[in-house]
Amino acid sequence: MTTYTARPIPPTVLKELRDSDDAGRPAVPLTDPEGGAPLRCCLRRSEPGERIALVSYAPLRRRAAETGTEPGAYDEQGPVFVHADDCAGPADGDLPFTNAHRVLRRYSAEGHILGGRRVETPDAFQEAFSAAFTDPEVALVHVRAVEYGCFLYAVERG
Repeated sequence: MTTYTARPIPPTVLKELRDSDDAGRPAVPLTDPEGGAPLRCCLRRSEPGERIALVSYAPLRRRAAETGTEPGAYDEQGPVFVHADDCAGPADGDLPFTNAHRVLRRYSAEGHILGGRRVETPDAFQEAFSAAFTDPEVALVHVRAVEYGCFLYAVERG
C-alpha cells in the first residue's frame, strides 16, 4: 500500500509569509486564547497560549513559481493559520485533519483543477488519494476544509 505524505507550507515560504503574506499584508501575531486553529506550518491544531498568525496564502501561485508554470484563473489565495515564529514542522507522518469531512481537489502539473472528491471518514483518505493518483494527469492534491474551502495541505505524486 502506498503511503501519502502531507506537505506543510515550506519553512522558506513561512518566513516570507510572516513578513508579508501573499496579499501583501504584514502578519499580525496574536496569542491564541482557546487553541484549536489548524496550523499549516506543523500540521496540528494550536494549543491555548501559542503565538499564531492568520495570513493569506496562494498555494498554486507558489507552486507555479517553483515549477515555471502558470495556474491562470485557478490561482487563488486564502487564509491559513501558522505559528507566528519558527516551529519544528510536523511531528510525524500521519495525515492530519482527517477528523472532519474534507474535499480532495486534484490538480495538474500546471495547477489546473482536474476534479475533486469529498472524503467523509478518516479511513477513506488513503483510498481517495490512491484513486486520485491513478490518473496520470494528477500531479498534486489539495486537502481543503468543506466549511470554508480553506487549504489545509498538499499531497504530491511520488
